[in-house]
Amino acid sequence: MGDWEIDTIIGKGHSGALVTIVERKTKFTVAAQVKSKSTKDVTAATIRLLEPYKDLVHTITADNGKEFSGHEEISKALNAEIYFAHPYSSWERGLNENTNGLIRQYFPKFTDFKTVKQQEVDCAIKKINTRPRKILNYETPYDLMHEYQAAFAA
Repeated sequence: MGDWEIDTIIGKGHSGALVTIVERKTKFTVAAQVKSKSTKDVTAATIRLLEPYKDLVHTITADNGKEFSGHEEISKALNAEIYFAHPYSSWERGLNENTNGLIRQYFPKFTDFKTVKQQEVDCAIKKINTRPRKILNYETPYDLMHEYQAAFAA
């Protein structure tokens, strides 16, 4: 528990983006809308999304996109190690790629993320996190994450 994968989903015409982060063991997902794929926006969103789970963040694996060049700031803020997948090796972050596919069920390929409200993103992520998964023995990512949080707090 505590190993996360991060990526971005780009909107139509590179208009807006989503930062998506998935915990490997529980499949728990968090996401935020960002105005651009800039290092500043992605770094701020990453820290904001993972701050509530700070004690459950040990590693974060990203691709080699320039939007993750703020990795030192993220690492310091969350006290986590940041790793980068090899170039053109998306299978090294396969869970996040799969999760982005689930998110695309709610926001198809040509979605302009500048017209999407964060509330809509939150609603889609809630549906994904409360969906029972066979790989989790038909438990939900939401339930598993909150079990870990409760156990860690005890």
